Amino acid sequence: MMMMTPPPTKPPSLAFLCIKSLKLQLLQSDNPPIPDLYDLPSELLEGVVAHLPALALQNFQTHMPLNCCLDSYESGDDCLINNGRKRARIDVIGNSWKVLFELRWPDFIDHLESPADWQHLYWEKHLQNCVDEAAEVALRPTFSGRICSINVSDNILRYICHEDHMSFQKCVCKELSFHFQTFGPYLRCLRLLNVLCVTEISELLRKSKLQRLVLRWIRSEKHVEPLCKLLIQSRDTLTSLEFIHCKLSSNSINAICASLHEKGIHTTGMQRFCIKTSSIEIDPLAAPSAFIAFLMSVRTLHSLHFCDSNLDRHISRMVFSTLLDFSSNVSSLDLSENNISGWLSTFSWRSVVGSPSSGKSLRSLCKLNLRGNELDKYDAENLAHALLHMPGLESLDLSGNPIEDSGIRSLISYLTKNPNSRLADLDLENCELSCCGVIEFLDTLSMLEKPLKFLSVADNALGSEVAEAIVNSFTVSIESLNISGIGLGPLGFLALGSKLEKGSKKLLSIDISKNRGGLETARFLSKLIPLAPRLISVDASYNLMPPESLLMLCDSLRTANGGLKRLDMTGNNCINHKADHSTLLSEFQHNGEPIFVLPSSLASHVPYDDDP
Repeated sequence: MMMMTPPPTKPPSLAFLCIKSLKLQLLQSDNPPIPDLYDLPSELLEGVVAHLPALALQNFQTHMPLNCCLDSYESGDDCLINNGRKRARIDVIGNSWKVLFELRWPDFIDHLESPADWQHLYWEKHLQNCVDEAAEVALRPTFSGRICSINVSDNILRYICHEDHMSFQKCVCKELSFHFQTFGPYLRCLRLLNVLCVTEISELLRKSKLQRLVLRWIRSEKHVEPLCKLLIQSRDTLTSLEFIHCKLSSNSINAICASLHEKGIHTTGMQRFCIKTSSIEIDPLAAPSAFIAFLMSVRTLHSLHFCDSNLDRHISRMVFSTLLDFSSNVSSLDLSENNISGWLSTFSWRSVVGSPSSGKSLRSLCKLNLRGNELDKYDAENLAHALLHMPGLESLDLSGNPIEDSGIRSLISYLTKNPNSRLADLDLENCELSCCGVIEFLDTLSMLEKPLKFLSVADNALGSEVAEAIVNSFTVSIESLNISGIGLGPLGFLALGSKLEKGSKKLLSIDISKNRGGLETARFLSKLIPLAPRLISVDASYNLMPPESLLMLCDSLRTANGGLKRLDMTGNNCINHKADHSTLLSEFQHNGEPIFVLPSSLASHVPYDDDP
């Protein structure tokens, strides 16, 4: 039997062999490339650059002379300073970094704003990948070595090195320490797991200028001391610090805040301090002095979040009173998902705080989140008094609190007595409100000189009787309205449509989902869409709409001249499986995306069940 000879392989070109040789030389970071490399004609040099892996491109750029023939450049920034010299950022090189980033993280490229410093973004994300991988290794029970000596996997190295270089036994880029020593100056944002909060971490990040640090699962004092060393080291550059799934004792909080705030100095760059889904153990009778000093003295602090952090009313009151007494510059305060009922009840507003003219106020506070804090009608009454000391408040979230109608009447009293209030966004979702209380509130809103722009009364059992007051609210002032799950039913949508006469020139978005309106939902929307020229988003999901609803809404869109971008129809039986909807989807699009969000074939006939 005759053996088939394989076809001869094409020998590599001379250019291929030269570029391969240059790659290997450029991967040797301890030896500068041959000077003649940069004297090549620009078209040849561009071809070399286009084929370099990330580490070789980094070394090529580090040693590149300022008079290189790649002379189309723009000014570089501080992160491109190597060995004390500022290097030019070349367009050709910048494009190569973008290609390398997209090749490695294709799903992230669309989430980044352009123009971007792709070299900076590449190495920052690369280091985060290295850290995440090192944490997995350090978590193994058998691990006993040093963090900095952990080997970076071939899965990561193959993106920055050449295969031939990775096979070298003395490849310096295999250890984690090399990556931070070489690329650390590019690192600004970092997520750290508790297992990496060790004594080595400060040295590992010595060249980094951290601006944002996110810490997870800090639950032991042994992790706090190394963390504090890192915070002291990064104190001059750090602007955001976030703790997630942590357990912080009073001593831990004190040590952390002492690391952030140097005693006797009232300036620091910290802008955001966040503890969420964690546990804070602070004795309200012996609050950590450094924590109080931090709240009092950090004038740059704009965002303070304690979301789902096991706060009680005593700690919440201590935080709020400290901010108030020292006229903090905080603009966003989040105390949500804690049990703090009664946190303002001990405030005697006449004797302790006094009137707004007393000088004690939070004038910078724009956003207050009190969601899910078990606040009742008495808390709402006390809050109405507290709002007098927040003259700049624009957004208030009270959702998930059983304030009932008495609580909403306290807000009515505040709004009527303070016609110049800047409050624009109000969330009253799931607050155990009745139809009567909401109607009274909506009628009050329609008479205000500075009406709300966003309002949510979702998930309150209001019924169809509230329809007229709802129409008045969004035809007069409301720009965004959420009335999801309030029990409108077919009668409620019928009433909405019958009252909708003047239309709404301000309405931008409306959520009418989970109201079981059936065909009347589509009839209401068909009337609303042409009468609301600024409307861009509608959520009509889970309303038991039949198939004819889709054709009805299409007719309405054809006659309207608005700019609707999204109409959510999921959870409705609006798909006729015998019909082809591709033509409809292609007819109604915005920027190439379908306006209609339709249910899948499997979910289209599964009604939403909002019964308790």
